Amino acid sequence: MPKLPQWLFGRSILAVGAIVVILGAGALAIYLAQATTLVIAVAPRDGTEPGLIKAYADALDAGGENVRLKILSFDDVRESAAALQDGRADLAVVRPDVDLPTNGLTLAILRDQAMVIVSTETTGIDDFPKLAGKKLGIAAHKDADFWLLKNILGYYGLTLDTEAAGTKVPAKSVLLVPVEAADVGAAIQSRKVDAFVSIIAPSAPKALALVEAVKSVSKGGKVNFVGVPDDDAIIERFPRLQAVTIPGGLFGGQPKLPGDDVKTVGASYRLMARSSLSRVTAADVTQHLFELRTAAAKSSDAAEYVLAPSYDTTVAATSARIPIHPGAIDYYEREQHSFIDRYGDTLYLLAALAGGLFSAVAWLRQRLAGLRRERIDEVTDRLLEIIDEARTLRDPEAIEALNIEIDRLATDVVRYAREREPEMRTMAAVGIAIDTAKATVADCRTLATGGGSPGTKPPLKPRLHLAGGGSET
Repeated sequence: MPKLPQWLFGRSILAVGAIVVILGAGALAIYLAQATTLVIAVAPRDGTEPGLIKAYADALDAGGENVRLKILSFDDVRESAAALQDGRADLAVVRPDVDLPTNGLTLAILRDQAMVIVSTETTGIDDFPKLAGKKLGIAAHKDADFWLLKNILGYYGLTLDTEAAGTKVPAKSVLLVPVEAADVGAAIQSRKVDAFVSIIAPSAPKALALVEAVKSVSKGGKVNFVGVPDDDAIIERFPRLQAVTIPGGLFGGQPKLPGDDVKTVGASYRLMARSSLSRVTAADVTQHLFELRTAAAKSSDAAEYVLAPSYDTTVAATSARIPIHPGAIDYYEREQHSFIDRYGDTLYLLAALAGGLFSAVAWLRQRLAGLRRERIDEVTDRLLEIIDEARTLRDPEAIEALNIEIDRLATDVVRYAREREPEMRTMAAVGIAIDTAKATVADCRTLATGGGSPGTKPPLKPRLHLAGGGSET
């Protein structure tokens, strides 16, 4: 096995290595303490969701929370769902009835929408079959709303048209007529439309304004609501829709409007997370969404309508057609992980790294001591070789080279003795070897220059203290 360079085991190198490891551990700790930044895909641009998510992101920043949001805006919820599906986003605003990503799990419902259809009492429109051959007004709407309405009308054997073929609407058709929200009352009063539909949160200000506009042109202020009594069957048929109940009296109490609960169907805008998002992070996102509701509501009224998805049991939540993220369930059921649960693996890793560091330092110290002992052994062996080698030399230059080498080896020994407390027997043996080598070289030098006899020894020179064992002269 090749030997490592000795400079790797110098004290300065070891000190630098220890500092680097400590700094690395500190950097890791700082990194783990930083806020987690999640990319969120938001759509539609003309909806309420962009303002809500922006308010939420600003509240996270202002509160210095451990989660931050990077917003990606899209025109359509299909695009935001695709961003979650292909990994460009960690979170996304999704409308399941339009496009449900296969890797998406629900954290919260941002907006629950219901299909609200209203008309004056004089039209006699109080259920879906009576919409046949009628003109249905709608304000600014999205493609998703069109398809929802088309599917429900199709369930009752009606087709949805957007262009009139003549002055009269076919018996099995419903003509969809765009109407500005401000013109709802006038359009109904002039018989431009027979009823009005909106896919909206029932308690939203726009829904209240819509019903009030119809009520204002209705004789006696009476309004008909078109319900969907077969909501359970429709949900089975279209599982990504949801049953919604408009509570009686929501739009007024005198007279009570509606008079009774109205069953209908609707869709939801959901905040969904990729299924691979950790439970801890998902729980944190969900917690902040509700805890920062008041702060977000200062910038966006939509924060008031954020809901927890309903479920009866944990099994039902995770096995639903639109399942809920386990991290969100942890928050809803108050089973969020403790500090040890969250960071136990990290703490264990840091402890293992610290143990490994101490073991490495201990090994390096032992290795360094071994290498230094090896160096002393090498010096001693070389001195013995010099003693034998010097006896065969007669060239003054070669003899002088050995003398210089002995001085260099003695210097190494002195440095070793200064850096650590040496073993006395080892140092005594090295001292004898140096003296013997010096004496032998001196004898050989005398012989090479023709002075003295082989047995003549030069006078001994004073020696330095090599260890704590006294000195010789």
